[in-house]
Amino acid sequence: MSQLQFIYNRVSIRAFKDDVIPNADIEEIIKAATYAPSGKNQQNWHFVVIKNREIIANIVKAVQEKNAELAEYLSENKQKALRGMVNYHTVFKGAPVLVLAYAGPYPTVADDLTEAGIMKSEDIAYFRQANPGAQNVAAAMENLLLAAAALGYGTCWMTGPTYAAAEISRLIGFDKPGYYLAAMSPLGVPAEGKYANPPRKSLAEILTILD
Repeated sequence: MSQLQFIYNRVSIRAFKDDVIPNADIEEIIKAATYAPSGKNQQNWHFVVIKNREIIANIVKAVQEKNAELAEYLSENKQKALRGMVNYHTVFKGAPVLVLAYAGPYPTVADDLTEAGIMKSEDIAYFRQANPGAQNVAAAMENLLLAAAALGYGTCWMTGPTYAAAEISRLIGFDKPGYYLAAMSPLGVPAEGKYANPPRKSLAEILTILD
């Protein structure tokens, strides 16, 4: 067995048992998330763990309502596409736990260039592309998913529902200056079934090695 099998064992889970997850396991998973690398060791993340089923149900409703609202701004074909995604954006409704990952401020050279007020904004946008603040939280999320899988739990990295970020944050009363909802994941014991990762692109397609 590969020494990296713990990575290959992680799959996206969208159906869960009702089993209660002990707080000790949740804390261990979040602790693992915080051991991810972060630029300048800023650790600009904040995790909100929701176990209250009523709150999770209210978040589902908020996403559904925001989906319908945003669809009204789109052309007919794109309306249908967005509305068709709402079930995927609310798969956490059956999970015993929902984890919200917030990203906080992270100063970059783009901020300094903006403050200097000399360079054109479209040129400054080039230096924002790396978005290290979001990368930090993404690294923590991957740690979270791998740790959960190692403990026998299922997760599913989600960013789709973040179009309802403001509504979700108001629902849970989260108001930490400079922080925004970057990603979320259900967490629970996977329901019975066969789960597998979708096919990956070949290394030849995505890898360049310069000797």
